[in-house]
Amino acid sequence: MNEFSHDPFAINRRHFFNKSATGIGGMALASLMVNGSENGAYGLPTGAAPKAKRVIYLFQSGGPSQYELFDHKPFLSEHHGEELPGDAVVEATGMSSNQSSLPMAGSEACTTFGRYGENGQEMSAFIPWHHKIADDICIMRNVYTDAINHDPAITFFQTGNQIAGRPCLGSWLSYGLGTDNADLPNFIVMVSKNGGGQPLYSRLWGSGFLDSRHQGVKFLAGEDRVLYLSNPEGITRNNRRTMLDKLNALNYNQYRAELDPEIESRIAQYEMAYRMQASVPEVSDTSDEPQSTWDLYGEDAKEPGTYAANCLQARRLAERGVQFIQLYHQGWDAHGGLPGSMRDRCKKTDRGSAALVMDLKQRGLLDDTLVIWGGEFGRTAFSQGKLTKTNYGRDHHKNSFSMWMAGGGIKGGITVGHTDKYGSSIVDADGNPVKLDKHHKPTDAIHVHDIQATILKLMGIDHERLSYKFQGRRFRLTDVHGFEIKQILA
Repeated sequence: MNEFSHDPFAINRRHFFNKSATGIGGMALASLMVNGSENGAYGLPTGAAPKAKRVIYLFQSGGPSQYELFDHKPFLSEHHGEELPGDAVVEATGMSSNQSSLPMAGSEACTTFGRYGENGQEMSAFIPWHHKIADDICIMRNVYTDAINHDPAITFFQTGNQIAGRPCLGSWLSYGLGTDNADLPNFIVMVSKNGGGQPLYSRLWGSGFLDSRHQGVKFLAGEDRVLYLSNPEGITRNNRRTMLDKLNALNYNQYRAELDPEIESRIAQYEMAYRMQASVPEVSDTSDEPQSTWDLYGEDAKEPGTYAANCLQARRLAERGVQFIQLYHQGWDAHGGLPGSMRDRCKKTDRGSAALVMDLKQRGLLDDTLVIWGGEFGRTAFSQGKLTKTNYGRDHHKNSFSMWMAGGGIKGGITVGHTDKYGSSIVDADGNPVKLDKHHKPTDAIHVHDIQATILKLMGIDHERLSYKFQGRRFRLTDVHGFEIKQILA
C-alpha cells in the first residue's frame, strides 16, 4: 500500500548529500532561508484532483443546539413540558441522569422556523443572515460522534482521537500538502475574545508527533497579533537579520552533527518569523477595506478579536494563500437559560459566518475554499433542569446533531439526513432507525471520521494513504475508519 510515511531518524537523500557534500547542504539551507518553500509528504497530493485549495473551519465550541438552528421538531413544541416517551434515545450525562423527569423542550418556545433559498432550506429565525446563504450551504442533520463530554469531543473532532497528543486536522494537511507561501504560516488559528464557556487548549492546534513546523500559529486580538514577533525597542530589522544569520550558522553546524530534523524546523521557523514581521501587520491592517466590507460584516468587524473581525481576517488570509484557517467561538454550552444563550451566540456569529461565505463568493474564492461550521456535539430533546414555557436548558447529545459545509466541492442548497420526531436518533428517509456504525460505509449517518475523510478528499488527499509512523505503528487522522460523504459532493 502506498502511504505517506516519514521516519525522521532515517538517512534520507537530503541527509546523504549533507554528509557527502557540505556545499550542497549549504545551498539547500540558503534556499530554505530565501524562499521558505516547504513541500509536504513527498510534496504531492494522493487522491483525485483537489476541489478546494484552502479550508476555513468555523468551530462553535460548546455544542450548539440543533433544535434552535437547523433541525425543527414540531412534536417537541406540541408536547412541550410533557415527559419524553420511552422510545426516544436518551444517553444523559451525569449532569442530568439523576433528574426525576425528562420533560420535552420545544424550540418554538423561543424561536420560529422558515424555509429559505430555492430548495427551501429550513432554518431558525435566530440566524437571519444564514437565510441569505441558504443556496450556498449544505446542511447535515445526521452527524454523530463518539464522545459526550466537551474536551474529548473537541479533541476528537480536531485530531481524530479523544486522547490528547495527536496531530490536528490543520497539521495533517500541512504535512500532507506542504506550502508555497513564503510569508505566512500554512495554518493559522483565531479564538474570539471574551468567549467564556469551555476552555480551549493550544494542543487543539498542535502538531503532535509531526514536525513542529506543522502546528497552528495563533493570531491574537491586540496590537501584537503574534506573541514575541515584534522586535524589542532598540533592535532594528538589520540587527535581527544579523543575529539570525549567526544563529542559523550555529544551528546548521549542530544539524550536520545530529541529523535532527527539528533543528531544520527551528531554522525554518526563525526565518518564517522574520518574514512575518512584515506580512502579519500587512494582512492585519484592514484600513484598505472599502465601506462595502463593513456594510457586509457589520460594525463588530472593526473591533479586533470579535468573531466578525476574525471572519474578515480569515478572508484576508485566504486571499494570501493560507491553507488552513481555524476559528473558534466559545459559549454554546447551554445547560440552562438556553433561549437567551442561543440568542446571544447567534447574534455574535450569524452575520460573520454568512458574510464570510458571501464575501468569498463575490470575490470568486468560494469555489475553491471549503467552509465548515459546527461544534463538537448536539443537545438533548429534553430539558435539563427547570423548564418553563419560555426557558429551559439542554444536556449534551452525541447521537444526532447538525453541521454545515459550503464552497469547494460541496453541493450547496441541500439538506442531507433525517432524525426522528424527537430529534434524538438518526433515521433513514422512510423513518426507520439507522444503526450507528463507523466501521461501515455510511448512507444515512455521518460520523466524525467521515467528515475528516471528506475534508482531506476535497483537498486532494486520500485519507487512507496519509499516514505517519510513530512508536512502531502508522497513524492516520481517521485512524482505521472514515468514508467519503458522497451525497454532499458536487
